[in-house]
Amino acid sequence: MGKTKFDLKKVVSNNAIIILVAVLILFTGFTTKNFWSTTNAKNLLANMAPRFIIACGVSGCLITKGTDLSAGRQVGLAACLSAMMLQSLTYSARMLPWMPDLPWPVALLIVMLIMGCIGAINGCVIAFLKVPPFIATLGMQTIVYGTCQIITNNQPMGGFKQSYLAVGSGYVGFLPYMAFFAIAVGAYFLFLYNKTRHGKYMYAIGGNENAAQVAGVNVVATLIRIYLLAGMMYGLAGFLVGTKAGGASTATGFGYELEAIAACTIGGVSANGGVGKVSGILVGVLVFEALKICLQFLGVDPAYTFIAQGLVIIIAVALDLRKYLAKK
Repeated sequence: MGKTKFDLKKVVSNNAIIILVAVLILFTGFTTKNFWSTTNAKNLLANMAPRFIIACGVSGCLITKGTDLSAGRQVGLAACLSAMMLQSLTYSARMLPWMPDLPWPVALLIVMLIMGCIGAINGCVIAFLKVPPFIATLGMQTIVYGTCQIITNNQPMGGFKQSYLAVGSGYVGFLPYMAFFAIAVGAYFLFLYNKTRHGKYMYAIGGNENAAQVAGVNVVATLIRIYLLAGMMYGLAGFLVGTKAGGASTATGFGYELEAIAACTIGGVSANGGVGKVSGILVGVLVFEALKICLQFLGVDPAYTFIAQGLVIIIAVALDLRKYLAKK
């Protein structure tokens, strides 16, 4: 067999965003102070942890040619539910004064179960009613946001107990506690996608749903599992976002679904279905978070940062589509 010819143009084209952000990192590192500091690296890891977890949840939806536009609002609801359950008993403005003193792992489990139910509803609407994922999750995004406003009465929440705050601020050596949650999720998804029947079914549905169904794949059950698992990941991410911020409100999680979709696409998870790796998701999240930190260090106005993020999302999807059309 002949060796595959190395095509520099193709490599650059397929990884354009990663290369551009790598150049930006070098430029920022050599032109600003403290960019290469340990503090900045720790901050990057802490920011990446919940984003990676959200992106893992979204990835299954994308691999099956779906999407989840409710992800950000689900993260926000999860953060608010965590806040309600984990406010200090002595805090005067407790949202639920009747709530007993819950250990944070119990509260996390409750939040993940609630968000899993919301994800399962998404999956049922998509699998049984055949509503396109874009429409189904857009509707759920609005429902979740409205629900969050009702249960919080539009009041921001703080006054968390110390054990919950410690999850977001604690470190083991160089690694923040939050990174261990992300490592556990990454290991689980790596196993799920590569070593289980569910993973095989998921990629088969993304490749060709009709052919997968003919081959005996239970498409309905697989789709429900994917969106249920995604909801549980948003629950975990919301719990972590709340503790890191030290507060939660209805604005928490705004736009996180677009960041997750962009990170997945940058990392090679194709919106056209059937393609995606956990390692790629990690790279995508790293690139997207590094871009934000670089712009922050360079003193770019936050409004322009949003514009830059939007452009990255558009370019990432355009490049993905180009690769898909080239294969055809």
